[in-house]
Amino acid sequence: MIFIPLPFVVALLLVLLFLSVVQRNNEHPTNFAFLALIALAAMQSALIGLRFGYGVEWLRFLSPLIASVMAPVVYFGSLHLAKPSPYEKTLTVASHGIPLLLVSLSMLAWPLALDVIIIGTFIAYAVLLLLLLRSGEDSLRLVALEGVGTVHRALVFAALVLLFSAAIDTLITFDIAFMDARHLPQLVSVGNVATLLFLSIAGAVASRGRAPEDHAPPPVRMQPEPEAPDDPVIMNKIEELMTKTRIYRDADLNLDRLARRLITPARQISGAINRTTGKNVSQYVNDFRISEACEQLRSGTKSVTEIMFDAGFQTKSNFNREFRRVTGMTPLEWRKAKGLQQEFEA
Repeated sequence: MIFIPLPFVVALLLVLLFLSVVQRNNEHPTNFAFLALIALAAMQSALIGLRFGYGVEWLRFLSPLIASVMAPVVYFGSLHLAKPSPYEKTLTVASHGIPLLLVSLSMLAWPLALDVIIIGTFIAYAVLLLLLLRSGEDSLRLVALEGVGTVHRALVFAALVLLFSAAIDTLITFDIAFMDARHLPQLVSVGNVATLLFLSIAGAVASRGRAPEDHAPPPVRMQPEPEAPDDPVIMNKIEELMTKTRIYRDADLNLDRLARRLITPARQISGAINRTTGKNVSQYVNDFRISEACEQLRSGTKSVTEIMFDAGFQTKSNFNREFRRVTGMTPLEWRKAKGLQQEFEA
């Protein structure tokens, strides 16, 4: 019987995941960093299979090089969704190549430092990613509000996976140093391969949070942020925009686009909404969407699916989740509770 190592199976799954993400992104701007992450993970998993399944030892020189760029790629893909400051952009460009450079130099001159560099890289980028996401869902200013919660959770999960990978590599280093590498194949084949799979899944989910192409007029120069934002004034502006233009119907609406329409810094908008309503921007906008959905459900002229799209939602799962958050019921339960007996198309 032909032996097929687990890493090869995972590599095949990752290739299928890569193709799935490519196909899904055909109609939308692609986050190439997350695509690169999945491709690198598939390559790394295949290398692990060749090394520990078939004894191709020279491949051990390639694996550290790939590992050194995976964490920066995760961070770069996340920056693409967060509209970083010029300082963050500069830091990213300057730092992306440093782990790869250090790993290359270590392989040539100081092999004993190799594991420390890779572990430190994963921990450092996990911390950077969590700092980038510290403002919650409102950190992802370029993600459509409907899916921002899912994308935020996926990126937090990615940061935790990076920390998990650092822990696994620490165990591998300990095993080599003190236990004659007795558990090395198991730790690499199971621990590292699991890391590659989980990290790729997180990247695939996060890639759904595309930054939509914006055909709006060039951004108006925003007013400087005051030291003490006037929350009532800002909230009046937001509510007026929501009620008069029904901008919440735009399925690609995000915090950055909202800021441009209001000619108000995004930080002031999210801060005013957070402090006034106790909600994030996504929840606040979805409240308007659910309110309209309830009005349309009450009228009894459209199916639930039509109402979902009209209100600005793109997925039934998110629509049902937000509807239950606001009303405590699903759309069909709400309709029945209101005495509306007409059956709608699901």
